[in-house]
Amino acid sequence: MTQTAYPPADRPTMYFIGVTTAKSSIMKVFPEWAAYLDLGDCRIRGIDLKQHDRPERYREVVAHIKSDPLSLGALVTTHKIDLLNACRDQFDHLDEYAGLLGEVSSISKRGGKLIGHAKDPITSGLALEAFLPDRYWAATGAEVFVMGAGGSSIAITWHLMKAEHGPNRPSKIIVANRTRPRLRQIERLHRRFDPDFPTEYHHTPQPELSDAIVGRLKAGSLVINATGLGKDWPGSPITDAALFPQGGIAWDFNYRGDLVFLDQARARQRERNLRIEDGWLYFIHGWTRVIAEVFHASLPVQGPVFDELSAIAARVRG
Repeated sequence: MTQTAYPPADRPTMYFIGVTTAKSSIMKVFPEWAAYLDLGDCRIRGIDLKQHDRPERYREVVAHIKSDPLSLGALVTTHKIDLLNACRDQFDHLDEYAGLLGEVSSISKRGGKLIGHAKDPITSGLALEAFLPDRYWAATGAEVFVMGAGGSSIAITWHLMKAEHGPNRPSKIIVANRTRPRLRQIERLHRRFDPDFPTEYHHTPQPELSDAIVGRLKAGSLVINATGLGKDWPGSPITDAALFPQGGIAWDFNYRGDLVFLDQARARQRERNLRIEDGWLYFIHGWTRVIAEVFHASLPVQGPVFDELSAIAARVRG
């Protein structure tokens, strides 16, 4: 058996690979969900890694999950792209989305094989469609501004660009990021998704640069904080001076932390007639999809069982 830096699990274990995992509501929610779903005597364990950690750190984690019989899989956040870049050869199979988007957000085992999944294209789309009015883009001609160019940004933009939406797609997708390499990567992927889709890419090492982009968006546009700022790191990708689009939507992928971006949106809510959404529903969809994969359980994305899982999470969250 391959030796790793992690001790063998003493019961069926699912891991949470992130940055500040102990602060996540999932640590309290998971045991309640496991009891409701009758998953048996299982547990969740957090593994905190640095952003853009050394490749060998990712390989140690994946090797442990692959070799340890009671380590069943994991949800991956923040490290989705870096983990796949470092560990691609350790997976026996990648699902179609992992291969297309170049990221892994879920690790599971089936038939003795280690499988990497990208669940964000599904879960981000489910979360967005839950609050977005029907045929919103066709009715408004609005744009989308995504701050951050990581795995979640790749996933939500892929969902928005899908040709199957027909005319109900944003009039433009604008992506900003503090570093250039990830910006170039998402641009390359967008060219593969739809080379004719209207897009812009901006290097924004200072938040004032993002302010300028927010200020020129069309009325009704969607502004997304997909940076991790406000959760894993303090702050926001914009300043308090940012002028949100009239009648627009502010969506923070985060649901915990100091959530400065949401505070900035609330300060402008009445003046700009904003709709404001946090990342709680994204959290619910994200975790339930991965738990279903790791434990080979059939979990619906809507209906009484999903509603009860949401209610349990809300009660535990407090």
